[in-house]
Amino acid sequence: MTEPRVLPLISVVTPAFNEEALISANLATLCAHLDTLSGRYRWELIVVNDGSRDRTGPLADAFAATRENVRVVHHPVNLNLGQGIRTGFAHARGEYIVVLDMDLSYAPDHVERLVDTLEATKADIAVASPYMPGGRCTAVPTMRLFLSKRANRFLAFFCHHVDLHTITGMVRAYRRDFVTRLSLKSNDIEINTEIVYKAMLLRGRIVEIPAHLDWSGIVDRIASRPSSFKIAKGILTYALSGFYFRPFVFFFLPGLLGLLLSTYLAGWLVYHIATAYAAVPAGAFIDDQLSNAIGKVFHDRPHAFFTFGIALLTSVQFLMFGGLSFQQKRYFEDLFFVSSERRADRFRDAD
Repeated sequence: MTEPRVLPLISVVTPAFNEEALISANLATLCAHLDTLSGRYRWELIVVNDGSRDRTGPLADAFAATRENVRVVHHPVNLNLGQGIRTGFAHARGEYIVVLDMDLSYAPDHVERLVDTLEATKADIAVASPYMPGGRCTAVPTMRLFLSKRANRFLAFFCHHVDLHTITGMVRAYRRDFVTRLSLKSNDIEINTEIVYKAMLLRGRIVEIPAHLDWSGIVDRIASRPSSFKIAKGILTYALSGFYFRPFVFFFLPGLLGLLLSTYLAGWLVYHIATAYAAVPAGAFIDDQLSNAIGKVFHDRPHAFFTFGIALLTSVQFLMFGGLSFQQKRYFEDLFFVSSERRADRFRDAD
């Protein structure tokens, strides 16, 4: 007699901060949907109360008391999104981990779609992408949507191993044995790009599914409270994330531009010196005539010599820094790969 197959366990992680207005209703909606998956998956829900200053924590505890597979983890103070996700990962027991917004701006049906994609494709990470073909956004403020799309296009330029439309999004599914190897450090929104970057280092497979980001039920509430998305901070964060992916590009590109400028100026100077050389009287020695020609051009256009020298020295320095950063990145990748393999061995031993 064959033993019944043990269904895969999904751990749904939902960070929450000051969500008392919606947490009880949204937890009920989410659990009701997850119950519909009972024929295919087992599930647990982990609510990470990230130091909320309202009644989010007590309300989450009251809800969890009615469900055996709902757990609440409390941060004594607000530690930001990255730490909330890391806490959820640390408490997850499932084969698959799905991170979902507590506001349900991504509907609960994204959970099984993401996990089904992991199972079907054997990928390590599945990303819910409203920006890929087939994805869509509803009621997202225009400026926020514009900046988010630009930030993701900017970061996509640096993701040379994967083809992603949404790199900063939080709603994803992970294989737990893979994500535990990443040794995540970020404490804020940059954790989402850190995950992609470190997954790329391990040559993890990342896939996207079309998603629907719907703010129609929450846009007024978000507009009425302090937003966690500060525009200036977001721009700086994503710029640094691009540097995190491929730091040498930030040096090579200015270095190449400086080299092109110095090459142009060198050609300009050679041409005008040659013209002046033919026009100045011949001296006792050929170098006298050349010196007179250089002196005449310098007298007429001194800024060209200074600009050429500055551009050449600056480009050389940028290219040298680019080479050093490339070398350091390769060292880091090798060390990270070795340490991740050791963590994977410990994870298998623990299981």
